[in-house]
Amino acid sequence: MKPIQDIYSHLTTPRNVVITTHQKPDADAMGSSLAMYHFLTSFGHSVTVVSPTNWAKWLDWMPGSATVIDYELQRDRGEAALQQAQWVFCLDFNVLIRTKHMANSLRQGAFDRILIDHHQQPETAIFTWGVSDTAKSSTCEMVYDFIVGSGHSDRITPAIADCLYAGVMTDTGSFRFPSASASVHRMVADLKDRGLQHTLVHENIYDNFLENRLRFIGHILLHRMDLFYEYNTALIAISKKDLLRFEIKTGDTEGLVNFPLSIQGIKLAALVIDRDEERKWSFRSKGDFDVNTFARTYFEGGGHYNASGGRSSASLDVTVQHFIEAMKENALQLQ
Repeated sequence: MKPIQDIYSHLTTPRNVVITTHQKPDADAMGSSLAMYHFLTSFGHSVTVVSPTNWAKWLDWMPGSATVIDYELQRDRGEAALQQAQWVFCLDFNVLIRTKHMANSLRQGAFDRILIDHHQQPETAIFTWGVSDTAKSSTCEMVYDFIVGSGHSDRITPAIADCLYAGVMTDTGSFRFPSASASVHRMVADLKDRGLQHTLVHENIYDNFLENRLRFIGHILLHRMDLFYEYNTALIAISKKDLLRFEIKTGDTEGLVNFPLSIQGIKLAALVIDRDEERKWSFRSKGDFDVNTFARTYFEGGGHYNASGGRSSASLDVTVQHFIEAMKENALQLQ
């Protein structure tokens, strides 16, 4: 994988470009993709954003979201874009399996793959150019760095600023996580100078849900959260029945795993959701407990030191029991 800086000199030559990200994209994934979309379009590139799956409706406010192709629903359009592509930007993921059904097409395509990502253990051999930096707060921060580093910061419009801020704000937990470095705050100050209206972004992200989600959260915290104080751990297990009862859609469970971390003494918070094809895990931690290693060891996952995800093909009851056993095996690290 050649340094990402090597691509700067090629930016002014229009190409067919696809931008893609991980399945079920969050604000960082969608924000970085759409910011890059607007940036590259300004050079005359023909740019298509292809998401491997659907995304939360509360991301639809982002400028350009109406142009994004849902690969699961519009596979023919997605494949057509990939077949014509000369460049494919891969944002906010670093292993192709995270693109679900797109993975084979991304691996076999004749285009150049370009990585911009901040997760651990990238599949670097498949990328022509790229940058992988786990110290970065978000992929949106890295896209900002890419734009500034290319010498074209004058092309940062209010639309790009909104998209970038959404990703960096959410991935830093509204700037509470250690990854909210001084450079992050300097980035936000620069975006403000360029027209960012941060209050509107916050409202679009956090004040854009239906009543059923709030009632769902209350139900889950009351009936589906178990606390293991001897292990400084909280576990939330959500059944398919819960999802159906409250008509939960993609994105409605976003951030739920963070709630237990507000409880005094809790060091590890885990959330498992019974999806149709598998059980999806989210892990968050405080301090020195490495949930990236935990997720990779026990649940075919990974991510960041204090935030990661995983999966299980076992039933909800079986995977919960597996978690409890894994938690006990890590008792010393959780003290």
